[in-house]
Amino acid sequence: MDQLRLQREGTARKDCAGTCSGVQSAGTADVWQVRLPGRPLLTIHDTRWDNGERDLVLYQPAVVPEMPAPLSNLHNRRRAGIQPTPGRELRIMGWVAVPGDRPRFKKAFTTATLADVCGLDDLRHLITRPGVTLDAAFSRPEPLLIDLERPQDTDSLQHALYFPRHDAETPVMFFILSRIAPTLRHIGWLPDLVRA
Repeated sequence: MDQLRLQREGTARKDCAGTCSGVQSAGTADVWQVRLPGRPLLTIHDTRWDNGERDLVLYQPAVVPEMPAPLSNLHNRRRAGIQPTPGRELRIMGWVAVPGDRPRFKKAFTTATLADVCGLDDLRHLITRPGVTLDAAFSRPEPLLIDLERPQDTDSLQHALYFPRHDAETPVMFFILSRIAPTLRHIGWLPDLVRA
């Protein structure tokens, strides 16, 4: 992910729109720009809705620069909700945008497969940030250790990234790894991941 540059560019007020839960609300978005040399600028909105919800989306500007359909079609789709959790501050689900002309989600992975899709080194780097952990999204009768040093490859489950409330950058970085980067690799704008 060394090719990408992420920079916060201020805030934008958002008019009344549908949130992840389908409720109509206005909100304020932190605006993040993703730069990839020689490619159009991509903008991510981290919106805090007035009704208390929060989500991330690849923002669609009034004029979308020329780009391959799989990336163009990701704009304003495949939002990532951010929810408070008991005892763990905030979480963003580890759902991955499956690239194509009609983007969709894949929600359940083995930890090894999630790391393979998002980039093992990038995920490892992300969880070195203070208060950030990758874990199961939901409790299970038999807890499963989520360990990126030895990612398990037997049980598919939904993962989530947990992070502190004051950490504005981590969810955006995870959004890039799980929603945008797979599409950038699919269209050839990022190199394929080197897999061990």
